[in-house]
Amino acid sequence: MRYEYSPIAFRPRLCWPEGKRVALIITFNLETWDLVKEGDAPYYAGGPAVLPDALPGNVPDFPNYTWREYGQRVGIWRLFELTDRLRVKPSCTVNAATCLQRRAMVQAALDRGCEIIAHNYEQGELLTRFAHDRERERKVISATLEVYEQTVGRKAQGWLSSSLRGTLNTADILAEHGLLFYGDLLNDDQPYLIETEHGPIVAVPYSNEINDFTLLTRRGHSTDEFRDILIEELDVLYQESADSARLMNVGLHPHVSGRAYRIRALEEFIEHAKSLDGVWWATREEVARAYLQQVENV
Repeated sequence: MRYEYSPIAFRPRLCWPEGKRVALIITFNLETWDLVKEGDAPYYAGGPAVLPDALPGNVPDFPNYTWREYGQRVGIWRLFELTDRLRVKPSCTVNAATCLQRRAMVQAALDRGCEIIAHNYEQGELLTRFAHDRERERKVISATLEVYEQTVGRKAQGWLSSSLRGTLNTADILAEHGLLFYGDLLNDDQPYLIETEHGPIVAVPYSNEINDFTLLTRRGHSTDEFRDILIEELDVLYQESADSARLMNVGLHPHVSGRAYRIRALEEFIEHAKSLDGVWWATREEVARAYLQQVENV
């Protein structure tokens, strides 16, 4: 894949529909992990564990597995209750394993009309495992997209890799399958084009900084600090968007921000965001299509 170095200060003005200024995406990551894996290598489950000292992959790690499972059993329903009450629709990334093993979470997102984004087959099987085996990576992506279509009832429009760990082949394989956007890259506050052998695909950047796992689990910020960081990020982007529109993604994991003592941070942030007239509560597909329309008209 290839993309240009494009300093934001030198780009044409970007506009969102109806004069909106910041496209704000609240992302719930609906992820499923295996309890055990083949072999005795430590199982990488996406980041720091709640208890250290990784066990071999073929040994059950109940504290860490059930910590994450809390999000599937409790946390996601607390998050859905919040967004229902505040009348905000999240976007939801979904593993194929979630569709097959934790269908209630996916059905809840479908029932609410949420955007659903393909998110690898199983959360702990990173695509980087196949960095030098394009065909095996293609098989994982194809299998994921097949389960997605069977579950959602339409072809996937976009992709986010587990732990954002794509390869040099990922964007091209996605373009080969006809996907519109790719979310793994972290390097911008606006969408941009990635060129691949099978044509362009829109990068709709994720953010590993504005992410509950980074802020709460890795860095240990308090509930109030988490809220304040989200609000300050949005406020600065909102000021900058007077010149050219911006994008903000808030990545959330139900076992992290779905805890009872953290939900207030999201409630107060969303209430603040709703007070700003220029916030566009967008989906990634809407962002990608709005961006493409402007690129094609240049």
